Amino acid sequence: MLKLLATATLVVLTSMTTSIAAQEAHNAKITVVFDKPLPNVPGKSMRGVVVEYGPGGFNPAHTHAKSAFIYATVLEGEIKSKVNGGSTEVFKAGDNWVERPGDHHLVSANASETKSAKLLAVFVVDTIERELTAPDP
Repeated sequence: MLKLLATATLVVLTSMTTSIAAQEAHNAKITVVFDKPLPNVPGKSMRGVVVEYGPGGFNPAHTHAKSAFIYATVLEGEIKSKVNGGSTEVFKAGDNWVERPGDHHLVSANASETKSAKLLAVFVVDTIERELTAPDP
């Protein structure tokens, strides 16, 4: 009985660890490069975020701030992205897209296992909003 309990505990702990590990970024660096209030739109700011992915890098599934409208453009390499119920798309250097407030970003990753990739995401967001993304639970 004790052996069965120990095995069950190990299985539960392993699955919890896998769940937690799946929620962490891998080979990814996120840097806020500017944060400026919009003088003609009180209460709103524009924030620029550079996301750099090493080979095979990714960010976990997440939801964007409810106030955030996002314009993203690929600066280098290729980025794999899936938002809400849409299909997974691959964007190349120079490609861009928009995301709406509250969008659920299911896939955000480097499309390559051998080359780096980089994107610039420009957020128009409520100035008081400090968290731009929230990882899935």
